[in-house]
Amino acid sequence: MPLYEHIYLARQDASAQQVEELTAHLKGVVEGLGGSVAKTEYWGVKSLSYRLRKNRKAHFTLMNLNAPPAAVNEIERLERLNEDVLRYLTIRVEEHEDGPSAMMRRAERDRDRDDRRGDRPRDRDRRPREGADDVEAAAEE
Repeated sequence: MPLYEHIYLARQDASAQQVEELTAHLKGVVEGLGGSVAKTEYWGVKSLSYRLRKNRKAHFTLMNLNAPPAAVNEIERLERLNEDVLRYLTIRVEEHEDGPSAMMRRAERDRDRDDRRGDRPRDRDRRPREGADDVEAAAEE
C-alpha cells in the first residue's frame, strides 16, 4: 500500500479535545477502509502566515498513513465537509520518518534553548557597572 503524510489545520476556536476526536474519527475511517495510521502528532496551535476564513491561528495535526487511495479520498472528503477544518494536505512519500517529525524536533530544540537562556542574565537585567557614567560623560566631551 502507498504511504502518505497527511496534515490538517483546524480552527483555533475548536478545543484540543475536539481536534483529538476528529483525528480519532479520521483514523477510524482509514482503518475501516483497510489502511493503518502509523503515527499521529498534534503540533499545537500555531500562527498562520495569513488569515484563513477569518482565523489567524490554527491547530496543526500530522498523520502518517499506510492506506489505499480510496481511504485518503474519503478522509479528504470528510474534511471538506467539516466546518472546523481550514486546510488539509496529503503527500505521497516513499517512506515515513522514524522518530519525531521536523516540527517536533524544532519544538524540542526551542525548549532546550530557552532552558539554557534561563541561566544567563539578559542585557536588560544587568545593572550598569560602577563608574560607567564617568566613562559615558568622558566620551561625550
